[in-house]
Amino acid sequence: MKLYTFYESGNSWKVRILLEQLGVPYEKVIIDLLKWEQKTEKFMRDFNPRGQVPVIEDDGRRFWDSAACLVYIARKYDRQDWLPTEAGDMAEVMNWVALGSSEVQFGLQYTRRGVMRDRWIAGNLEQLQAIGKTALRAMEWRLKDHDWLALDRITIADLACFPYVYYSHEAKLPLDKDYPGVARWVARCTALPNWAAPPRAPTRHYADMTAKA
Repeated sequence: MKLYTFYESGNSWKVRILLEQLGVPYEKVIIDLLKWEQKTEKFMRDFNPRGQVPVIEDDGRRFWDSAACLVYIARKYDRQDWLPTEAGDMAEVMNWVALGSSEVQFGLQYTRRGVMRDRWIAGNLEQLQAIGKTALRAMEWRLKDHDWLALDRITIADLACFPYVYYSHEAKLPLDKDYPGVARWVARCTALPNWAAPPRAPTRHYADMTAKA
């Protein structure tokens, strides 16, 4: 399996975590986001029409959404634990996978990007933090009384939400005071054996490149 990624990609981190939890060997192919390699005609034609990472390539097929990558890996290499097939359990998991692609992304990821790189593409600090707080309140609602987001064990639901919640302090939304259940969950995740290392910290902002966003 090949994982097309970048050193700073939080969404790629989700995929790396699952691959390393399952012990699936993979090759990293670095796509330099700072050089806009993800927006080249070739990459968008052959790998991802959205011009983003991660992309995984396996058995001659490519998948280019982080949630789709998680589903593919879980179903191919694990079968049940990380993504159950029973209807109710699967729906429980997908509740949180959807949150990871909505309020977590638009609230926490985009706020962090704005704070760290002064790149604001979908609202200002107050607007994006309000979306992020919606995500964190939903997670606290669950995690105040449970260890994991969907079921009584870790699933791809947790991975789908994890990276940008982990970095929520960089979105100026610290967890300890208002979201103690979420803070405990972050610690619980990172304490697991073989938890993939965090991405490299942002090294450059994109303020001079926003026209290409």
